[in-house]
Amino acid sequence: MRPIAIRIFHWVNLIVLWGLMSSGLQIYNANPVFGGRQGWHMPSVFLLGGWLGGARNWHFTLMWFFGLNLLAYGLYILFSRRWQHYFVQQKDLQALAQSKNPQRRQFAWHRIVYTMAIPLLLLSLISGISMYQPSQLHWVARSFGSWQNLRTIHFLAVPVLISLALVHGTIASNIGNGVLLRSMFAIKSTSNS
Repeated sequence: MRPIAIRIFHWVNLIVLWGLMSSGLQIYNANPVFGGRQGWHMPSVFLLGGWLGGARNWHFTLMWFFGLNLLAYGLYILFSRRWQHYFVQQKDLQALAQSKNPQRRQFAWHRIVYTMAIPLLLLSLISGISMYQPSQLHWVARSFGSWQNLRTIHFLAVPVLISLALVHGTIASNIGNGVLLRSMFAIKSTSNS
C-alpha cells in the first residue's frame, strides 16, 4: 500500500489534470492553435466550461490547484527523502545497459519516465502562468520566442503528458503483477491479514 499522501497527490493530479485538459480543449475550440478558427474542433463531450469565458475560468482556477498540489508533492518528496527512490539515478542507467533482470529494468524505465514527467509538468505550469499573466511575466513569455510558440508548447505538452502517464501506468502495472498500480488507487488494504 502506498502512503496516503502519495495516493492523495496522485488522485488530485488525475482530477485536476482532467479538468485542465477539458477546459483547455474548450479554449482551443474558441481559437485553435493549429489552423486558426477553421482548425479541427474537439467534440463537446471532452470539453469543460461551455464557452471561452467559462473554460478560462475553469482552467485558471484548476491551474492553482495543480500548482499547489505540485508544490506540496515536491515538498513531500523532498522532506520525506522519497526523491532518492523516485528519480532516475546512475544505477538505473547501468541496469538498462547491463542487467538481465527484467523487473530491475522495469524499475529503471519507471524512474526514467517519472523523472521526465516532472520538467514537463513544470513547463506546462510555467507556460500556462505566462499566458495567464503575460504583462507581469512578460520576460517568461518572451523567452518562448513568440505568443504562438508559447501557446503551441503549452498545447503540445498535453499529448506528451498523456503518453508519459500511459507509459508510467503500464510500467507500474507490470511491476509485481499490478501490485504497485493497485496500491496507488486502493482506498484500503486488500490483504487478508
